[in-house]
Formats: sequence, structure tokens, C-alpha cells
Amino acid sequence: MCLLQHKMRFNLKSMNTAILSPKTTMSYLSALKNIDPEIRDLIIREEKREYEKMRLIPSENYASHAVLEATGSVLTNKYSEGYPKKRYYEGQQIVDLVEILACERAKKMFGVEHVNVQPYSGSPANMAAYRAVLKPGDTIMGLALPHGGHLTHGWKVNFSGSLYNSVPYELDPKTEMLNFDMIRSLAKECKPKMIIAGYTAYPRIIDWDKFREICNEVGAFFHADTSHITGLIIGGVHPNPFPIADTGITTTHKTLRGPRGAMILCKQEHAEAVDKAIIPGLQGGPHNHTTAGIAVALKEAEKPEFKEYARQIVKNAKTLAERLKNHGFRLVTGGTDNHLILMEVFESKGILGRDASRALDKAGIVCNANMVPFDKKTPFNPSGIRLGTPSITSRGMKEAEMMKLGDWINKAIANAADENALKRIEGEVRELCVQFPAPGIDPGKWED
Repeated sequence: MCLLQHKMRFNLKSMNTAILSPKTTMSYLSALKNIDPEIRDLIIREEKREYEKMRLIPSENYASHAVLEATGSVLTNKYSEGYPKKRYYEGQQIVDLVEILACERAKKMFGVEHVNVQPYSGSPANMAAYRAVLKPGDTIMGLALPHGGHLTHGWKVNFSGSLYNSVPYELDPKTEMLNFDMIRSLAKECKPKMIIAGYTAYPRIIDWDKFREICNEVGAFFHADTSHITGLIIGGVHPNPFPIADTGITTTHKTLRGPRGAMILCKQEHAEAVDKAIIPGLQGGPHNHTTAGIAVALKEAEKPEFKEYARQIVKNAKTLAERLKNHGFRLVTGGTDNHLILMEVFESKGILGRDASRALDKAGIVCNANMVPFDKKTPFNPSGIRLGTPSITSRGMKEAEMMKLGDWINKAIANAADENALKRIEGEVRELCVQFPAPGIDPGKWED
């Protein structure tokens, strides 16, 4: 054997040893430490960021150690095109059981006839649900994006606005709430094939029954997107649309606290069309590790403490909303019934939403700039910001912490140009955050 061949064999053996059998050590993320310390460092830095800051983006949360273990398991190795007991590849004995378990738990929890847990995220889930019951060019009605709807609910630059004839409905200009007389009138005028309900920036309870009534009147399918409020539905603090909706979807990571994935929920009459819309219509093999994580999150959501968590999300949002109103902020609709607050800051405080959100981030408070209904500013730098309480509620924070948070938000926005003031607030926020454990994060493991 020549010297070059010997060196190549030695290097290959060393690489395999590093991959298959990391050095025996108690250090955190030891395999990554050996293989890719740069990525390991970035992961730890992100953990520290999530641990030391107040995370108020309504669509974010903390996944538990159990969910993280499932999503980081060997199930990521398996390809499983098709559905349980009807796959294209062999070796599905275990994966089939995982998917069946996830589906059965979801069906029981939401009182729905059929569930598909294979969508990679919320947008493909909506695309598949539409594809199952609509044809290109059909008319759909969803809430306009600037009023709190989602891109996939018919916005013009999205597939939903180009594949279908989208006629968006808007909020009442006086109340900034859903006006069912207006929605009914528009539906009778444009005769949609589908009406979509469920939103990303609407802080009030949704009357699903009224949407069902309007759909029945005009002969439309009723599609519910509960991605933001699914945890609140499970917790009993928001009504459940799925027993009366024709089709619906939810992401699995927001208030549900699962992995980044999605589910389609529908009546049995649409089950075959929904499944075919996912595969072969849009996707190939499902992400089995994500499916396992969804099953775990649903199992966690069965526990009594999950209901208390859901109730506390709303209590926290209402407390924070009142504190902010006391500081002179104008809240869209005047308050909240759920997990989020949409707050106008340009006219009430003289600062654009992007400038406000960036100042808050420097102060250790993470939110997002957001358009408010009838906003005259641009989507990139709108008039408002959006705040949510799911993540901080998962950490165990309650009303007393919301009072402090409201004061910090007011102080940070008032001193948006004062770097020293923002730094001082950041320190106070960090001091509070470290007193509340963050699910899925162990700060003691960072030292090695």
C-alpha cells in the first residue's frame, strides 16, 4: 500500500470515528463540538438570546426537551413517501405507528374526522387544503393582509392571490373588528367558493358559527386557519372551529409548543382529496422526526397544566394591554381576547413601528413591526408593533411581570434614541428573565 492510500484510509477512519463515536466527554453538544464548533457556538448563542430576552413575537414559543428530543431523533433518517400501510418504500413498520399516533391524537383533541400531519409548514398546508376543494380561478375570500390576514389567505403576491380570484374582506373602520354584515354582503356579491377565517394579527375571539352561516348562505367551503390560537383552543379559552369547518389547518409550533410543522384537519368527505393534494400533489417524503415531535406536543397538551398555561396566556395579554393603555398607547380594537396585542405607535407616540421594534430589541424585548388596519405607512416600516404572551407565559411569568414589561416597553420607546437607556433596560430585563426557566434550555450546560 502506498503512503497516500494509507493516509487516505487513516483520515477516513478518523472522520467516521468522529461522526459515529464522538469523544467521551460531558460537554454540551459534544458531537457538534468535535465536528462543527462554529454551528455549536451559534446554537449556544441563540439559546442564550432566547434565555436572556423577553420574546414577545406571537408566533414564537419554547419547545420542550421532549419535543426537541423527538425532532432530533433518528427518525430524520427515514424516507416514507405515502401514508401508513400504503408507502412506496419498505421499512415503515415504526414510522407508520408514529404517524398513526400523531393523527389519532389530533383527531381526538380537535373532534375532527380526518387529519394529515405531513405538511412541512403552514403555507404548504393551506396550499394543499385549497387544492383539495378548489380549482384555479375559483373565488376565495380571506382577511386582507394589512388588516391581520396571512399571505396564504389570498394576498396578491402569494400563490393564493395568483392561482385564485381573491376578494379580500376588511375590518370595520370604526371598531377595527370583524363586521359580519360587511362580510356577508361581500360574499353575496362575489359568490366565493371558499371563505377563510383565522388570522395572524387579530386580537379578538372569532365567531366561527357566523362564518359557517355565511358559507352556507352562499354555498362556499369554510376554511379555518387556527395556526396562532391552536393552543388556546386546546386550553378551552377559544372556541374550536374544526367540527364545523370543511377544511382547516394549523401550524404546530406557536401556542401548541411543538416542532415547526403543520396539520390539515377536515371532514371525511375531503380526506382523500386532501391526502392526494399533499402527495403526490405538493410534497414527497414527510419529515418523520417532525411528525414525532407533533405527537409529543399533542401528548403534552393533554395534561391539565396545559389548560392553565392557555388561560394564563390570555390573562397576561389582557394585563399587558391595560398597562400599555395606561401609558397612552393606542391598541387596535382597544384591547385583546387572545394571545396578542396589536399596538399603533406612530400617531400615539411619534415613532414608526420598525424603529420601535428595533429599540425594544436593544432593550431585551423582542417583538415585530406590524401594519395596523388602514395603515398609511409601508409594510417594511409600518405604524404599529405586534406583541404576544405565549413565550413568556411558557416561562412561568404572570401578571406581576406583565406590569413591569409594560413599563419597560413604554420607557424603551420613549428613549428609542438613547443607547445607554436601552442598555440599562436590557440589563433589568435579563435580570428578570434568568429567574424564570425557559423550556428546552439548560443554561448550566453552556459552561464546559
